[in-house]
Amino acid sequence: MATSHLPTRPRPATPATAVPPSNAKPAAHRRPGFRRDQLSGWGMIAPAAVLLLAFIFIPAILGFGLAFTNARLISPRPVEFVGVDNFARLFTDPTFYRALLNVAYFTVVIVPVQSGLALVMALLINKKFRGVNFFRTVYFLPVVTSMVVVSLLWLFMYRKDGLVNEILAAVSFGLIDGPDWLGDPNTAMPAIIILSIWQAAGFHMIIWLAGLQGISGELYEAAQLDGTSRWQQFRYVTWPGLFHTRSLVLVTITIQALGLFDQISVMTQGGPMDSTTTIIYEAVQSGYRQQETSYASAISLVFFVLVLIVSVVQRHLTREKD
Repeated sequence: MATSHLPTRPRPATPATAVPPSNAKPAAHRRPGFRRDQLSGWGMIAPAAVLLLAFIFIPAILGFGLAFTNARLISPRPVEFVGVDNFARLFTDPTFYRALLNVAYFTVVIVPVQSGLALVMALLINKKFRGVNFFRTVYFLPVVTSMVVVSLLWLFMYRKDGLVNEILAAVSFGLIDGPDWLGDPNTAMPAIIILSIWQAAGFHMIIWLAGLQGISGELYEAAQLDGTSRWQQFRYVTWPGLFHTRSLVLVTITIQALGLFDQISVMTQGGPMDSTTTIIYEAVQSGYRQQETSYASAISLVFFVLVLIVSVVQRHLTREKD
């Protein structure tokens, strides 16, 4: 007997769920809120952007343009384009080369000494012991003091009858007669270096301390289980862990050293016999005292190029190698 097949009712097709394309625009009701967020963001960065534009970018552009003119601070003569005359004068000026040599001497000495001292201070206060906050405050106190105030204080200390010579005489039982620190060309720059290290070491100590506290304690525990000494822990755990901090500290100290000005302006005014003059000090002297803004702009432009070259070279030498 043949089996008859009953007709089946066709099922209604299920509508496919529409998937919005990835580049679909947000719903209309979200647009006002998104635009408000954008406006709020632009409003927050506007004050900083205006300040950067007014005090960084516009002066830099104007300084670049003035370096190729004969502009003076106050002069009835119109400004004229003179080409590279200011740079030709600069590179034949012996005072500029003396300032360049002084800055190089200051930088070569202060970068390793200040960074090393700051690292030692950071290692000392990285321990947990009673009174550690007191020592952190004492080490950091010179940083929050104005450099002008510090320079005036050390100016009296460096006098012939000042505190430094009195301490030397007391320690040596009168055998050492201290020099006129800021009046002697042989001791003026070393005196500035000692002051600068004392004032700024605390700032870089904080940077080193932040790097030290970012190293995992498990690494030190593993090193102790392996029977390593403290020096080996520093060499193989601490020092590699401070790689990025080390680069930041070196670049920061170098830029600050190349821009040496406040101590010189307050304490020595570039003397004696140009033994402490610097590039920034010469630019300020030319621009304000001698009113040669074009020549000062040329000095500033050369200084910018020097700082850029030194920073790039230093960054290349301290880069992370694979």
